[in-house]
Amino acid sequence: MDLATTFRWATERYPQRRAVGGPAPLTYAAWDARTDRVGHALHGLGAEEGSRAIFLLEGGEPLATLHLAAQKARITSLPLSTRFGVDELAFCIADCEPALIAVDGVTESLVAQALERVDKPPTVVWAGSAADAPTGMASVQHLAERAPGTALPVVPREDDISVMLYTSGTTGKPKGVPRTHRAEHHAALAHLIQTGHAPGEVTLGVMPLFHTMGLRSLLASVLAAGTWVPQATFDAEQTLDLITAEQISALYLVPTIYWSLMQTGRLDEATSLRKLAYAGAAMTPFLAQKLTEALAPERFVNHFGSTEIYTFTIGPDGAAKPGCAGRAGVFSRVRLVDPQPDASPDQIVAAGEQGQVAVSMQSPEAFTGYWHRPDADQKAIRDGWYFTGDLATADEDGDLWVAGRVDDMINSGGENIYPEEIENALAASPDLNEVIVVGTPHDKWGHAVTAFVVSAAGDTPDETLAKVGRFAREESGLPSMKRPKRIVVVDQIPKSAVGKILRRQLTAGEYTALADSADGTGQ
Repeated sequence: MDLATTFRWATERYPQRRAVGGPAPLTYAAWDARTDRVGHALHGLGAEEGSRAIFLLEGGEPLATLHLAAQKARITSLPLSTRFGVDELAFCIADCEPALIAVDGVTESLVAQALERVDKPPTVVWAGSAADAPTGMASVQHLAERAPGTALPVVPREDDISVMLYTSGTTGKPKGVPRTHRAEHHAALAHLIQTGHAPGEVTLGVMPLFHTMGLRSLLASVLAAGTWVPQATFDAEQTLDLITAEQISALYLVPTIYWSLMQTGRLDEATSLRKLAYAGAAMTPFLAQKLTEALAPERFVNHFGSTEIYTFTIGPDGAAKPGCAGRAGVFSRVRLVDPQPDASPDQIVAAGEQGQVAVSMQSPEAFTGYWHRPDADQKAIRDGWYFTGDLATADEDGDLWVAGRVDDMINSGGENIYPEEIENALAASPDLNEVIVVGTPHDKWGHAVTAFVVSAAGDTPDETLAKVGRFAREESGLPSMKRPKRIVVVDQIPKSAVGKILRRQLTAGEYTALADSADGTGQ
């Protein structure tokens, strides 16, 4: 199944149902016609069938419309991160050779700077309001207003590339991940099944569309003929307002956003919420407990996957087994194999032992390889299995518990220590808002277990050091070896545009310490 057909069939079933919520709602019939017009406009602007187009917009309905229009026009959509630096963006532009780049007022300057470093710059078009279009720049909206609201004379194939997302990774250049219509359709279907997302469900569209979670919320909503409520940029108070005003029933967010929502103290207002799902990082038992107490959700799902293969495993009950990654998804097959870099997928670890997560490339949700990166393919794909770089163990029920990334492991005094266990213990402290644990260089231990924390409201950095240090020693339940040898108070934890923790910035020393125990704490 291709995504253009998916959209048209949803429109045929429920033409007058709300497809887009929020202050500028659209029915399925209206959105279908709008995306047809924008698809004609993209062709008119030079993006032919089989070409690629970069969409670099702030977010919300305009970006979603461009993405869906590209599916109908048989154009590969490339929604890129608005947080890319100039060099990263220039690399992506040169790497994918797009027919055009669509910009708005937020991204126009960034694109102009990046194009100065590209040998063959593509056409830049305006995707903001037609009235605000810069002189001499073609406007998508202006051209779409004159285009017919009829189906394009194009029939996408399920093996056409629907979208290419660039993953920043932890080191090196971004990697392009091409995904077919078939893979995107199956991922959306898997999302519906695995999260219990029902027909007509109302869901929040705040996760950016340059991330697989944002795309999944959008496409699953279309597949179920539900209502997608856009929020271009996250703001916790505004999100609570949208949830109550739009009667949003399902959320799919990263844990850091759930944490921010909890911090508002307004979760008791969100009475319409029935289904919670999260991905992108582990959720601490403390946060899972707080969400369960506040919302009593019918479904509370931990989705474990990646851009390359949407679903690895599903933890179906975040209340009963908080943080558990569960078992393979409906279209997935998973193994725990020897964590050595060159291990074979047949080197399965013994029961109870920690191993690297490997996922079968036979999944219909899987990509087929990186864009122009045979080196990355060779590292990640072996004998028909995708090696994720994640470490996990299976419990007596056969459910997976992710211990973190191979690269995040801390070797302190000859012992391998995994940050998430320590984070889960420290997160229960009432004297911090956030905590992330990494290994920092230490003369004696090789690497010291270091906790970066954000103070609770009203506490000074020095008070936070004392209180968190005391909690680690006396109340965390952590053995001496795993207690932080160093605690650093910072004003914020570095995060990506989708709320993922950027541990590499902390390990690289890219932070400003408000207070630092230096050494001795917790020893």
